[in-house]
Amino acid sequence: MQRLAILLLLPFLSLLLTHTPVLAATPHATAKAVRAGSVSDAQLEATIRAKLAKSKVGKDGFKFHVQHGVVTWEGTTNVIQHKGAATRMARTAGASQVVNNIQISAAAKAKAAANLKKASIVQ
Repeated sequence: MQRLAILLLLPFLSLLLTHTPVLAATPHATAKAVRAGSVSDAQLEATIRAKLAKSKVGKDGFKFHVQHGVVTWEGTTNVIQHKGAATRMARTAGASQVVNNIQISAAAKAKAAANLKKASIVQ
């Protein structure tokens, strides 16, 4: 019971000590503030292209387009995690919304299923 009370009071104590809104310290609130900013489509596209050039995700050859702050991804991948990485890349670049139409190959799905089966047997 005391732990619950402490957990409920922590955000308020943080507010009193820092004199800043509690939400401003959370990553989601910060990301929303960036997305709400005035990032042009050209800036967004340039940022994503730079991130793709430095990333393993860029080797998948994904295509994307930006319209009114919305990034739409197209392509296929053999690495399941690359689909999520593309979404995160667009969001951190300042996209207001991400439409991820990247398809995961059958081989990648089979590999993931086999890994899950191994993990469940080990436990």
